[in-house]
Amino acid sequence: MTFITEVSTWIIPALIAFILIYGTYKKVPTYETFVQGAKDGFGLAISIIPFLVGMLVAISVFRASGAMDFIVDLLRPLLSFVGVPAEVVPLAMIRPISGTGALGMTTDLIATHGPDSFIGRLAATMQGSTDTTLYILTVYFGAVGIKKMGDALKVGLLADIVGLVAAIVVVTLVFA
Repeated sequence: MTFITEVSTWIIPALIAFILIYGTYKKVPTYETFVQGAKDGFGLAISIIPFLVGMLVAISVFRASGAMDFIVDLLRPLLSFVGVPAEVVPLAMIRPISGTGALGMTTDLIATHGPDSFIGRLAATMQGSTDTTLYILTVYFGAVGIKKMGDALKVGLLADIVGLVAAIVVVTLVFA
C-alpha cells in the first residue's frame, strides 16, 4: 500500500517536470506558452459565466417548484417493483445537469443512509458512472458557438442511461 501512496504522491509533479523538460528539449517557450494558455483559459471562464448562471437558475427553479418530488412520487411504485430505491431518482435526474448539485445529493444520501448502505453505495456508483451531459452541452458548446448539438445530446444521454443501469445492476449484484 505504501508503494501506491508514494506513486500517487509523485505522479503529478513528475508529469509536470516531464512536460517542462520535453518542451525545453523541443525548444518550446514553456513559460510563455503556459501564460498564454492561462490567459486563454481565463477568457473562456469569463465567457461561460452566463451559460452557467442560466443552468443554475433552471436547476433551482426545477427543485423549488416541486416538479422533482412529483416525478419521484410518480415513479415510486415502478421503482419499488424493480428494486431501485426512490431516494436515488433525484440524483439520477440532476447528475446530467449539474455535477455540483449531484455531488451535494450524493453527500446527503450518504450522510442520511450511511456509506455502507445499499443507497449510499448506489449513489456513489451512480456519481462515478455518469457525466454532466447537459451541463457540458450548455456551457462548453455554448461558449464556443456550437448550435447543432442534437447528436451529442442523444449520445450523451444514452451514455448516462447506460451508466445508471450499469450502476444499479453492479451494485445490486455485488452488494445486495
